[in-house]
Amino acid sequence: MKTQKTKNKRLIGILVAVPILLMIPLIAMQFTDEVKWSLSDFIIMGILLLGTGLICELVIRSVKNSTYRIALCIFVLFMLFLIWAELAVGVFGTPFSGS
Repeated sequence: MKTQKTKNKRLIGILVAVPILLMIPLIAMQFTDEVKWSLSDFIIMGILLLGTGLICELVIRSVKNSTYRIALCIFVLFMLFLIWAELAVGVFGTPFSGS
């Protein structure tokens, strides 16, 4: 069984990974005009990444069956991908799309 220290390390990893991932487009914006993120883009993506990480952490902590745990985390990541794709290019044509 995992200790509380291991669980906290995973949570700290999530909290550190989100700003690191958000630094990728921030750095890219310094070198190219192809990447054009506004403050709201960073906020929304930060919320999506943090929410996804925290939901996966909740699943890992609360679901005991490893098969269900893996399936739920894959589902959460798939939903992140769909939301990200919709916001970026408008895959489904909702009013929230970026196109």
